[in-house]
Amino acid sequence: MAANAQERTRRRLSTEERKEQLLTVGARLFARNPYDEVWIEQVAEIAGVSRGLLYHYFPTKRDFFAAVVQRESARMLRLTTAEPGLPFREQIGTGLDVFLAYVERNAQGFRAFHSAEAAGDPVVREVYREGLAAQERQILAALAADPGTAHLADDLPAVRLAVRGWLAFMVAVCLEWLDTLDDGELGRDQVRDLCARALLGAILP
Repeated sequence: MAANAQERTRRRLSTEERKEQLLTVGARLFARNPYDEVWIEQVAEIAGVSRGLLYHYFPTKRDFFAAVVQRESARMLRLTTAEPGLPFREQIGTGLDVFLAYVERNAQGFRAFHSAEAAGDPVVREVYREGLAAQERQILAALAADPGTAHLADDLPAVRLAVRGWLAFMVAVCLEWLDTLDDGELGRDQVRDLCARALLGAILP
């Protein structure tokens, strides 16, 4: 009877619902464990599906990991979307608060993603580039929406380059910060202020 009930549950989920379920399980596991310690069999068991079905949606573990990261990247962009009318300086502080809280909660996943990108994995690298480009566009849009910083659009190539460099700086800072969390050397507020000052110093006169 239990097996029949499980089969009925499986049939009730659409393809997109099933993928979302699998990605949710993956996000939780990758957030808590190093990449090499997450197994596809474990994901399938928690989700209550066969390993074959998971591989049908995601041919390799790396494809699955890239899809998890892409989903989480999109989620982060939604969480840090600029609020209309809020000055750019406040937008940056608020966005960094949300981002750093996410990094702290998902430390293993954050490390795994950037380790895979640094190793040159093509699947993850493409997701990485797309995520950075989206973050860059979001920051530039917040700049343009603030009357106090909209004039910076006149020097867009230089500003774009500065934002791109700052995103790499922020990733490096976050990775170092995660390694020192247990020591309590720097709190989240200190890291937020450091990153905010670095961005503002790079793009504002």
